[in-house]
Amino acid sequence: MSRISLLHQAGALRAYFPQSTVKRDGEQSLIWVGKLQPSALGGIYTVKLHYSRKDGVAVYVLDPKLLLAKGATALPHVYSTPKQQLCLYYPPGNEWNPGMWFVQSIIPWASEWLYHYELWIATDGKWLGGGIDHNPPQDKSINQQDLVDGTT
Repeated sequence: MSRISLLHQAGALRAYFPQSTVKRDGEQSLIWVGKLQPSALGGIYTVKLHYSRKDGVAVYVLDPKLLLAKGATALPHVYSTPKQQLCLYYPPGNEWNPGMWFVQSIIPWASEWLYHYELWIATDGKWLGGGIDHNPPQDKSINQQDLVDGTT
């Protein structure tokens, strides 16, 4: 596997998403903030991708705050409900590596996750997006009112 330079990753992100912002710290880290609309009828979400050579890739929904489906206490397939950090792939399965373009992997996966999130809301909590269930971290669960009030 040959790692794709963050300079090239940044260029591809700017080409695919010209209205987004990309900040890079040499070849050590990259932050992309852009808007995704998972379907023609879906919402528009501001998403942040943060990659560092040390910690790997993480994706967060910045706006709007993701609400919970009826009866749910946490978002499905996230690392953190309060931080709105999405779980997009199974790291032990080697489904993603730094030799893959963000615009061809992580970003489309985030859009697909958001599509399934909208279905999850519409079906009152039935997750149709597949994936592997994992042990929830301490901060995965949150009160719906906290999301509405913005106290997280």
